[in-house]
Amino acid sequence: MAAGNPRRCDFLSWLAKQRDCRGEGVPPRMLTEIKHEHARLMLVREQLDELSQASAAADPSAAADPTPAAAQMAQRSQLLLKIKSLGPAFATTLTNEVFYKDFRNRREVASYFGLAPSPWQSGGIEREQGISKAGNPRARENAIELAWLWLRHQPHSALTQEYRRRTLDASKRIKRIAIVTLARKLMVALWRYLTTGLVPDGAMLKAAKT
Repeated sequence: MAAGNPRRCDFLSWLAKQRDCRGEGVPPRMLTEIKHEHARLMLVREQLDELSQASAAADPSAAADPTPAAAQMAQRSQLLLKIKSLGPAFATTLTNEVFYKDFRNRREVASYFGLAPSPWQSGGIEREQGISKAGNPRARENAIELAWLWLRHQPHSALTQEYRRRTLDASKRIKRIAIVTLARKLMVALWRYLTTGLVPDGAMLKAAKT
């Protein structure tokens, strides 16, 4: 039986019409459980929408007479919003938590997010110990979450294509490790975009509103 998309508004009515290979619908008890879980999902989505609206309302761009620093933050937030997969919550959080700062290079960006690799060396042996996690934990969580969304909404970008090649037939553990690398590269790409105007390779921008 098809799983369908639980985010669609008519999911429950659609599910009630589905039949398996024997022509039978979803068992009544299971259907009741799905309805309860669907109600929880809708509630969470509503709460997330409210948080996104609250974050957007708190954006520095709403200030009547912003300072130069606030104006720059508002401009950077608006630039991030032009990229597909970045909504008001991500744009505001990344601007307020990270991109209000002026970084000198990509290493500083990765370090601030706590996504920089931690090399280990002993004698002639060198290996990576994973990320340092010494940066901003809230920013790091948002970066990794955005990396997963980037795969979905930016399938033709160079970063997504590289991730797909590296994780082809890979285990879930390897994919989780690779998503951290993607998050680091994505944050560096967004930093370059904000400072130079260079859109990440292959990334799609949102259609301009008319």
